[in-house]
Amino acid sequence: MTTPASLTSSQASARYAEFTVIDVRTPGEYAGGHLPGAHNIPLDRLHEAAGALKDASALAPLLVVCASGNRSAKACTQLSGLGIEATTLEGGTSGWAAAGHPVERPAGARSGWPMDRQVRLAAGSLVVVGFLAGFAWQPAHWLSGAVGAGLVFSGVTNTCGMAAILAKLPHNRPPRNTVSFQDTLTRLAS
Repeated sequence: MTTPASLTSSQASARYAEFTVIDVRTPGEYAGGHLPGAHNIPLDRLHEAAGALKDASALAPLLVVCASGNRSAKACTQLSGLGIEATTLEGGTSGWAAAGHPVERPAGARSGWPMDRQVRLAAGSLVVVGFLAGFAWQPAHWLSGAVGAGLVFSGVTNTCGMAAILAKLPHNRPPRNTVSFQDTLTRLAS
């Protein structure tokens, strides 16, 4: 497996006008603040968007971003497997904002937690609940074991079922006035 090409915030900022920016976070995370002009293609829908992304990459290089750079690196690897070149932004949106670069925040949008933080909170909470409940009812300890096994599976397969479930919660959904996924694909292809 090859490491995807990456740019620091300052490198990307200097060349920003050259790129088509793809944000692979959940719609709720994206709505909380994103790089100017970024298109939201959630990581779990990347294969669905392959045609539009290929068309967009023929017009301008793709800069892929997420909250910290982990999901965007994963996205770049997936895109490479589809024959689409893309570059990841080191440090993601968090690093971009920390470096003083502009972030678009739609009016009324709230800034949610990044998905990896939500997963850590949910998994940790379930482990603690399973552990404590196990004192009252011994089989409850299995909850902690199941969560641990799920985390091991997630690490081995580089997927996260808990993130997929959490992404469907109301606070991770985009506001009603958000551009639809299909409209985003149409904009990318043109």
